[in-house]
Amino acid sequence: MNDLKALTKKIVTAYGPTGDETNVANLIIKEIKPYVDSVKIDALGNVIAVKNASGPKVMLAAHMDEIGVMVTHIDEKGFLRFTNLGGLNPQVLLGTRCVFANGTVGVFGAEKLNTGETLELSKMFIDIGADNKEEALQKVQVGDCAGGCYECIDLGNRMVSKAMDDRIACVILIEAIKRVKHAKVQMNFVFTVQEEVGLRGARTSAFAVDPDFGIAIDVTRTGDTPKSITMDVALGKGPTVKVRDASVLCHPIMIRFMKEVATKHKIPYQLEVLESGGTDSGAIHTTKAGVPSGVMSIATRYIHTPSEMVDMNDVENGIKLIVALLETKFPTV
Repeated sequence: MNDLKALTKKIVTAYGPTGDETNVANLIIKEIKPYVDSVKIDALGNVIAVKNASGPKVMLAAHMDEIGVMVTHIDEKGFLRFTNLGGLNPQVLLGTRCVFANGTVGVFGAEKLNTGETLELSKMFIDIGADNKEEALQKVQVGDCAGGCYECIDLGNRMVSKAMDDRIACVILIEAIKRVKHAKVQMNFVFTVQEEVGLRGARTSAFAVDPDFGIAIDVTRTGDTPKSITMDVALGKGPTVKVRDASVLCHPIMIRFMKEVATKHKIPYQLEVLESGGTDSGAIHTTKAGVPSGVMSIATRYIHTPSEMVDMNDVENGIKLIVALLETKFPTV
């Protein structure tokens, strides 16, 4: 478990806001290269790793990007205005920090609000400690991106960090690549880009891979905190087998297959019905003539905040389920 935690910390804390995932891609390639038959970065930035075996072609996708911001304006006093890259909550951002690719760190601040006003991103700015515009321009330009600047905390069975969405799934695929020994399928492990802004990397890579089956690995919300949303998912009860979300109705054959494999191997799992949000399977399943697709999720508290929390037992069981799926003959559609 310590090795798994160390890998998790390395991957989730890396710089990689959506659209600028190269740093994460390089870390992943370094981890998996000795264990695959080929690996490449495609034109959009997706990492596609192939591990050869006979059988149907399966695409497994986890996205590398994290939510972030992009600079839109620098005022005369050196404060940065910005737009969002993915879903950001202004109230969660206020007072937290971000980091740019060159290491420049900024603090999210906000204008004084009048009574009854709601905090919006348009009322916020980033303070990089500059005295004026000229000084700010030496560090940051309009169009530069930033991701969260937060540490990863080990709480024992649970870990807390930014970018668990969806780097914890990248960790699961990395470990599955290392552990799978007797695959019954042709394996295409795809670490996708730009999921947070519309499943873009999954769409192009699925077209290139042209799989017979698709499986996305992502995070999902929980219903296990005080007065939380009503949802039958909790930390520590195993990875989920998704039934639906806003982007996909998972194929009944894939749902049944994933449940049967988990049961056979005594891997705990939960059924997931997510009322909003989506995953890379939303793009994969509509590729070309259609791809029967499923999703395995990791229950995660506080998604899209600096402190996304996962249970490492769920992560370990998620790795076991992916390996077991790959080492089982896939059903006939």
